[in-house]
Amino acid sequence: MTEQENEIPLISHIKELRSRLLYSLIALIIGTVIAGVFNEFIIEQLVLLPAEKSGMVLQNLRVFGQPILYFKIIFVAGLILSSPVILFQVWLFIKPALHNHEVKWSQSIAIFTTICFLSGVVFSYLVLVPTMLDFASSFGTKLINNQIDVNYYLSFLIMLLLSMGILFELPILTYILSRAGIITHKTMLKYWRHSLIVILIVAAVLTPTPDPISQSIFAAPLCVLYVISIFVAKSAQKKKPKETKIN
Repeated sequence: MTEQENEIPLISHIKELRSRLLYSLIALIIGTVIAGVFNEFIIEQLVLLPAEKSGMVLQNLRVFGQPILYFKIIFVAGLILSSPVILFQVWLFIKPALHNHEVKWSQSIAIFTTICFLSGVVFSYLVLVPTMLDFASSFGTKLINNQIDVNYYLSFLIMLLLSMGILFELPILTYILSRAGIITHKTMLKYWRHSLIVILIVAAVLTPTPDPISQSIFAAPLCVLYVISIFVAKSAQKKKPKETKIN
């Protein structure tokens, strides 16, 4: 191939990438605008509601703290709303490089990745966050008045939601590694004690509160996900095509 022939696919890829980035940016702008329209509901009924239910008092310690807080929440909400479109654009960009059988299972991976991530976020918001906030607001002496910086509260909330959402991707990661032949369900069964120790360490590091109740609630779904991942690994190995022997 000549140098000019090599440049044609490169230019085509650059144009395709620019097109996908443009569509993703438009989706992000639309999602941010929608989040801005419903900012009062998102902030008061979703973001600040767990703190209100736990009786925690939030305060702003910066001059432009509240405007910055609103911009952060609106942007994150817009990113969440536009994420399906952005992920779809990513998949459209890599689709031409995949074979037919790879396209089928990559579609399933994309769907289950989204489901697992959202499941982790919902579990964290409904179970983990209220438990930790209740413990934090009730712990200690009444002589000390707990007034939490609202920006710190937002960082704590986002970190907890995202970390649990990412950790809920364990079965998907296991499926990919098992398909690639890197791990097997037998290996996971053999080293389950080591994995349990790792899970407890992760729970201790990612859980902001030192109480064993919150850490146990954080570690419990990870143990369940590990068990599920063992069956996922076994299923993925069964689906691997058998090698044909050459006489």
